[in-house]
Amino acid sequence: MTKPNVRPLSQHSQLALQLLGQLIREGRLVKGFSTTDLAARAGISRALLQRIERGEAGCSIGACFEVAAVCGVSLFEPDENALSKRLSTQTEKLALLPKAVRRSKLVVHDDF
Repeated sequence: MTKPNVRPLSQHSQLALQLLGQLIREGRLVKGFSTTDLAARAGISRALLQRIERGEAGCSIGACFEVAAVCGVSLFEPDENALSKRLSTQTEKLALLPKAVRRSKLVVHDDF
């Protein structure tokens, strides 16, 4: 069975790819890199960089992440509010758990 040329993508995935491509392009322009310079710094071809900036789905995720890192595009910036909420929820759950699962050993005083 041959691999299909076009793979169907959800609209959410297509928009995410386009957004990532736009962020990388804006980062490249802010840093003042040409497409040739950025491709050389990231270790990819200029054609692949252009495909990433267009938001094409066939590009390697590793290449996208490398280009984003060189451009200074933050991919996984944690939301401070969500992180603090998650930590407080975890602390509340831990408070409900018993401090020990095993019973403490009975100390026998046999020094008579």
